[in-house]
Amino acid sequence: MSKTFSLSGQHYLFDVQTFAQVILAAGGDKFHYALYDRTTQGVIDDVVSGKSDLGVIFQTTETADDLNAALAAAGLEFHALIESAPRVALPASHPMVNAQTLTLDDMADYPYIYFDQGEDAPACFYEEALATVPRAKTIACTDRASLSELIVALNGYTVTSGILVGISDGSLLKTVPLDTDVHLILGYVTRKDAQLSDLEQRFVDKLAKNLEKYARF
Repeated sequence: MSKTFSLSGQHYLFDVQTFAQVILAAGGDKFHYALYDRTTQGVIDDVVSGKSDLGVIFQTTETADDLNAALAAAGLEFHALIESAPRVALPASHPMVNAQTLTLDDMADYPYIYFDQGEDAPACFYEEALATVPRAKTIACTDRASLSELIVALNGYTVTSGILVGISDGSLLKTVPLDTDVHLILGYVTRKDAQLSDLEQRFVDKLAKNLEKYARF
């Protein structure tokens, strides 16, 4: 029997790494797997439609109530795995890279790079903590590699979980703790009361272990 598993996530490296580890271990002569980078609304739509079995997203302690309400309205549930402190991601050569902590005011002169969520997306759908804080210099993009390249090329920054593993971001970017009381809550989304398949449970278990290993506090 052909093995199947599909996943939609916001623009993270840790879900890519976990996905690769799980399907590599699963092996098999026949399989059909799929991994989709999406906006938050795209993750919701994929899980609701069944295009993806699971979604990987994050909440903050500021946005959790609104995001959970949006998920519930769509017939979905969020399952928290770990809390993490937000960090500023910036180039290894950035003049602020050796700071012990940073505030958003410290970064006011540098361009802020973020993932566009589409027109009229609610604040709780943004992939960056404190996304609604006004900035004078902002650049929206839709691709993870483009975001990393823009940060490096423009000496910019974004706000992230700080979990940079697996592919290229770990060498291109460094992270510094952000001075804020807001915390991130990383987890996954299922249809309400869904029972996980064997592969889905393996992914969730491996994701939890990877987040515990790489999360920054």
